[in-house]
Amino acid sequence: MNQGKYIFAQLTDFLPRRIFDWIVKQYNGNKYVRSFTCCNQMLCMVFGQLTARDSMRDLLLSLEAHKSKYYHLGFGSSISRRNLGKANQKRNHKIFEEFAYVLIAQARESCYRSDFQLDIKGNVYAFDSSTIDLCLSVFWWAEFRKTKAGIKLHTLYDVKTSIPAFVHITNAKAHDVSTLDLLVYEVGSFYVLDRAYVDFERLYLLHRQKAFFVTRAKSNMKFNRMYSNTVDKTKGIKYDQVGKLASYYSKRSYPEKLRRIKYYDDESKRTFIFLTNNMDLKAEEICYLYKKRWEVELFFKWMKQYLKIKSFWGTSINAVKVQIYCAIIAYCLVAMVGNTLKVERSIYEILQILSISLLDKTPIREILSKNDYKNIKELNNKQLKINEF
Repeated sequence: MNQGKYIFAQLTDFLPRRIFDWIVKQYNGNKYVRSFTCCNQMLCMVFGQLTARDSMRDLLLSLEAHKSKYYHLGFGSSISRRNLGKANQKRNHKIFEEFAYVLIAQARESCYRSDFQLDIKGNVYAFDSSTIDLCLSVFWWAEFRKTKAGIKLHTLYDVKTSIPAFVHITNAKAHDVSTLDLLVYEVGSFYVLDRAYVDFERLYLLHRQKAFFVTRAKSNMKFNRMYSNTVDKTKGIKYDQVGKLASYYSKRSYPEKLRRIKYYDDESKRTFIFLTNNMDLKAEEICYLYKKRWEVELFFKWMKQYLKIKSFWGTSINAVKVQIYCAIIAYCLVAMVGNTLKVERSIYEILQILSISLLDKTPIREILSKNDYKNIKELNNKQLKINEF
């Protein structure tokens, strides 16, 4: 019998515990705590995310049969619905937010890909938001409409690493473009934005910080062409123009040159007009960058489908934020483990395997590696063949 660690314990060995303890100390997270610490709380929440528990009751029922394993799994001496619920409601969500950013930094470093299709020195980010609907009678603090509540998950998605670089949670009433004020722009990096983020005053601030943006132009935008670049119309590029904004307020907000590119997509049979402040990349490369914006949409879809950020285990705003940041921690942890162990599987495949294997004692590298079941010695063993009569 394998006397090693449980897979969940092997998985959580990748977490930087000393950094987490330091963050907890900064916020006095374990003050007046006897047994169920912030670390126990975080590991319970991550376990619930990895096993796709629908509710706190579901999580605790699944753990009750394994009380003898609590210590080895890192859950402390005992878990109850009361102490976990109280911890999610009272303990500062900033503890889990800051630790999530620590894991984000490590995951981005671990998952960086140098084989990006375009030769771009800086990073490529896709920025968007996704609304999570809530019940107004339960989550009264998240009022969105008269009969509806909701929150928004604003995410800056690093395309080169498939890791979210920035996550911000607001009420669903908050306008998307206001979140741009929270971003710290990197010199030479590209920020791919949807049309909802076209605010020329904010885009000019991005431009002055020597970063680049790619977005779609609004239909009512007035533009004065100064000159046109040569284009290859066989690649769907209709025109590539350089000019300035024409309307008074837009011109005052963004007084410098912009580049406008018209592109026809054969697959969707649609025409797009892109706007960028980058004058060096080819027109088709600008179009390719905007296509990568779709990856942040896929990230939202993946998170909502395979992690628990739609059904919450607490009703307070603090409990909701704790659960979302624990979901980010779980996502980054799975990505880090896959890249560190050089597992040739997607994050989805790793998560599905782990969801039913966390209480096994198999080495984690062994259970995640792909096995060739056709290449088994026993298949060639004559003793396994049924004699023909």
